[in-house]
Amino acid sequence: MTNSLLVELSRLQFALTAMYHFLFVPLTLGLSVLVAMMETVYVMTGRTIWRDMTKFWGLLFGINFALGVATGITMEFEFGMNWAFYSHYVGDIFGAPLAIEGLMAFFLEATFIGLFFFGWDKLSSRAHLVVTWMVALGSNLSALWILIANGWMQNPVGAAFNPDTMRMEVTDFVAVLFNPTAQAKFVHTVSAGYVCGAAFVLGISAFYILRGRNVELAKRSFVIASAFGVAAALSVIVLGDESGYTITDNQKMKLAAMEAMWQTEPSPASFTAFGIPDMQARETHYAIEIPWVMGLIGTRSLDLQIPGIFDLVKKTEGNIRNGLVAYDALQKLKKNHGDSAARAVFDRTRGDLGYALLLKRYIESPLQATPEQIHDAAWSTVPSVPSIFFTFRFMVLFGFALLAVFLISLWYTMREAEAPRWLFLLALWAMPLPWLAAETGWFVAEFGRQPWIIDGVLPTFLATSELGISDLVLTIVGFTAVYGVLAVIEVRLMLQAIKKGPDAVKGEAGSFGDFATTTGSGAVAPAE
Repeated sequence: MTNSLLVELSRLQFALTAMYHFLFVPLTLGLSVLVAMMETVYVMTGRTIWRDMTKFWGLLFGINFALGVATGITMEFEFGMNWAFYSHYVGDIFGAPLAIEGLMAFFLEATFIGLFFFGWDKLSSRAHLVVTWMVALGSNLSALWILIANGWMQNPVGAAFNPDTMRMEVTDFVAVLFNPTAQAKFVHTVSAGYVCGAAFVLGISAFYILRGRNVELAKRSFVIASAFGVAAALSVIVLGDESGYTITDNQKMKLAAMEAMWQTEPSPASFTAFGIPDMQARETHYAIEIPWVMGLIGTRSLDLQIPGIFDLVKKTEGNIRNGLVAYDALQKLKKNHGDSAARAVFDRTRGDLGYALLLKRYIESPLQATPEQIHDAAWSTVPSVPSIFFTFRFMVLFGFALLAVFLISLWYTMREAEAPRWLFLLALWAMPLPWLAAETGWFVAEFGRQPWIIDGVLPTFLATSELGISDLVLTIVGFTAVYGVLAVIEVRLMLQAIKKGPDAVKGEAGSFGDFATTTGSGAVAPAE
């Protein structure tokens, strides 16, 4: 039995810090590549304006990177402080990608960022270009290792529970690295970051054009952001489809919740364009369906079915009962590690052990659970269908809206006629869309996995630390206050840099240090 308030507060705190941190991550990913592309043009052509573009957008990248680091460090500590049992139970697997990310990717990125900002007059143009691309590589490698860790939470391959140590342990690290869920999430998330960077550059460039300032720099930035944005937005849509396809195999309940699919439909299943899911009635009201579409997307076939929630719950009841056999054998092994009969039973049923742990929400000893409690535990694996259903559709809507903005922008930039004023206003007002799409996408991915912190292995309510309610409330309030201050700092620095424009980086050092000195904000330099 667990303290539900403790669990919910722990989840709330991590959700606040994670989603706040993710405001900075996609912009870092997108700007790092765009800046590298701009400097590549500068090295190839020798035109000073491309150097100015690299420095200016690089300055905004640096401000964003510094704040991203500050908000990301908190999350590393939360795993040990707020999720102690989780860290103990799966730390051998989950900790490895995070450690590699710090050693291989973050230090690479942070080191070369220093060279990027302060090496303009000390390195040759080609050497500095290599530095810039190494910054972009480090940013993407950071995302790779973090998403390998997260992908394992969604699809725990290459690991097994060891009854001797009572922990999950790696059995195949290669399988962990090449987890199809992690790979799909990586390319989808990175592409979303590229969209974010493109929309940011597009919007700020539109602002300058509307004001008649730095027009030559802004026009070139607008063109490169338009083209890069079209490619990135198309990638997000295609790779998002691939990411969705992977959950057809290993997260069927999440897929059913995303589509509010209560009953298994004849194949190929319809796509519900609109509806109002009802968790109490367990049906979807006013559904507007498009025949065949969901079946084609989800299974890429005409004859494979997508199971509905009711059938999945029924299957889960079977998993729970099989997991109880594993749990019973585990209790015998705890008393006698040499019990070969119990070990044989456990080895045969260990894959469903996590389902038996779902019963601990209702009773201390799962072996004493009643049929009603098993039924309730099975239904607890259904996430909030309305939340997932609507959030997923908002994410898709934001994504297609961004693609439309980029396509229109690119079409006008390819024409000889002057682009209309409304186009730049559209680009400016579209700037928040990639962040909205990214945050809703993460909500679907993480909230849709509930009640699991490790899908099918460890329920979220068992993963927390033994903290006091007052401790969690205090830290939530504290983090909110500190992050609010950091948000003000971020916006202030960004606005100051945008207000100054390219002039902010035209000193002798020509970089981030000059801007920090002139604004009195040198402490935000990314010295990490």
